[in-house]
Amino acid sequence: MTSTVVPQVGRPAPVAAAPPRWWADVAGAAAGLTLLVVTALWVGNGGIQQVAGGGADAVSAVGRLAGLWASDLLLLQVLLMARIPAAERAFGQDRLARWHRWAGFSSFWLMVAHIVVITLGYAAADHANAVAELWDLIRTYPGMLLATAATAALVMVVVTSVRAARRRLRYESWHLMHLYAYLGVGLALPHQLWTGTDFVGSTAATVYWWTLYGVAAGAVLAYRIGLPVWRNLRHRLVVDRVVPEGPGLTSVYLSGRHLDRLPARAGQFFQWRFLDGPGWSRAHPYSLSATPHGHMLRITVKDLGDGSARVAGLRPGTRALIEGPYGTLTAHHHTGGPVVLLACGIGVTPLLSLLGELSYRPGQATLIYRARNQAELAFGDELDWFAAHRGVRVVHLLGGRAGHPSWLPAQYAHLGEAAALRQMAPDIAGAQVYVCGPDEWAHAARAAAHEAGVPAGRVHTELFSW
Repeated sequence: MTSTVVPQVGRPAPVAAAPPRWWADVAGAAAGLTLLVVTALWVGNGGIQQVAGGGADAVSAVGRLAGLWASDLLLLQVLLMARIPAAERAFGQDRLARWHRWAGFSSFWLMVAHIVVITLGYAAADHANAVAELWDLIRTYPGMLLATAATAALVMVVVTSVRAARRRLRYESWHLMHLYAYLGVGLALPHQLWTGTDFVGSTAATVYWWTLYGVAAGAVLAYRIGLPVWRNLRHRLVVDRVVPEGPGLTSVYLSGRHLDRLPARAGQFFQWRFLDGPGWSRAHPYSLSATPHGHMLRITVKDLGDGSARVAGLRPGTRALIEGPYGTLTAHHHTGGPVVLLACGIGVTPLLSLLGELSYRPGQATLIYRARNQAELAFGDELDWFAAHRGVRVVHLLGGRAGHPSWLPAQYAHLGEAAALRQMAPDIAGAQVYVCGPDEWAHAARAAAHEAGVPAGRVHTELFSW
């Protein structure tokens, strides 16, 4: 069964524009500059002299520098995923997530180096066994018990972030355990302030570290807690109706107050919680599957066995809580001219919403829709409407994949990745290209677009990884 709603077309209510490109460069440079600031503060506190002097003090000085870098990266990691709207619009959540992951693992290994090296330095100074010295540090130094608990929390976060572990965890379980990173940051602060001379050894160091902690904490409180609470109180979203779209595929239509003031664009997604019973606290990322127009929102959910199956049983009137909108797979890249949209499976949902907002002329839009079989295709009526009323060319790609990595089904394998794309969308080289689907497929489709002559800045991707 498919929805028979007629797609709405046009621009949504105005939302904040994406920051200019130079803003992203400045923000990235500022993040790197913080490590230089931390190093300079360490030098100002005698770090270079201690290293030059050799012995136990040199070892301890190196351990302190590793700890300072670890703390700085840990706070930058918090900022990267604090859902700051300007950062989301400038970089996109995909890129922020990659940087967050890099900063997190770098911070962790620097923290391990800090613990090992500082212990060896103290043990050498006291002519003691390293294990006994570590136990003495934990037991007697102010704040070290809390720092040990912080380390344990961060170890759990890192272990569950390794790809092999993530594949074994449900999204909601991983997301819940990932919140322990905030606990780790908070528990580490007393140790740094009570025993860390590099934190309180000068006015400049004290101001720097308190400012960085304050900015990180403020961003989390404002954008991870305050903004979602305010938007939910203002818009009061409720389920209007639930419509089956195909095997394991369900659309949810939501109504609310002042939706014309919700700064959502086609192609974006929210984190959703439905107050329908136990498990409501676990958030799931679902994209808008229809262009938002200020009257109603629609998401379409595929049953992936991670709690998404309960969406099909939602009842009208069920309250929904949201965080967002997030994502940069929007029409702000497009100022006219041809567009090519490549979707795989449930990745069609944000691209379907984009079809209603992009300002293409009849014949300028091509949607390439990949699925394993005919039964998995959804939104047939809506795609027919776009074909008839806006001249969208819809290409269905069905069947088993040609190979790994490949974005093509087996029957197109003889053409080659880029040649097949040029055949399906002859104007691909001059088009804005939007790609949405599983990671491996999306990377293959993006590579084919580049090989077909599309510049990197004109290929826009939304990945499903977490």
